[in-house]
Amino acid sequence: MGGCGAESASTVVREGATLAVGRDVAVAPAVAAEALRDTHTWPDWGPAIDAVESGDRYVTTGTTGRVRVGGAWLPFRVTACNGRRWDWRIAGIPATGHRVDSYAGESDRSRVVVEVPIVAAWYVTVCRRALDRFAALVEERSGERSVAIAIDDFTDTDADDNTDTDA
Repeated sequence: MGGCGAESASTVVREGATLAVGRDVAVAPAVAAEALRDTHTWPDWGPAIDAVESGDRYVTTGTTGRVRVGGAWLPFRVTACNGRRWDWRIAGIPATGHRVDSYAGESDRSRVVVEVPIVAAWYVTVCRRALDRFAALVEERSGERSVAIAIDDFTDTDADDNTDTDA
């Protein structure tokens, strides 16, 4: 569904009146959820979003702002948020839902899902592309943090070794 086929690692499943577009990401659920709620990164991974203005960097219930889509600024309001799930309205119309699911026993892997109303099934292709971009973004940033930690660990060990040698 959505015409992406082998191009995307995402899947689409019908869940009641929505289509759940999901993709596994190689980061902990808390990391994925924080990134998903970060309004500063939406234009980086959301192909339909050109820009975002909001007083809140991380969405919570009641967060408002506006998104620029196709050159037009549209107001948004987050209608529900519990940390790993949030829903919003754009220009007063119920839009996509967003959630992060965890895997039992796999703390460094999660599934990010965008819920699309069936009446907007045409949007699935955009969501699949968005999730692929989102996965690349969070996995790259997670890798950068791991490298920084490893460098810090090496530097601390190296400094300790030098101190012991000089003593």
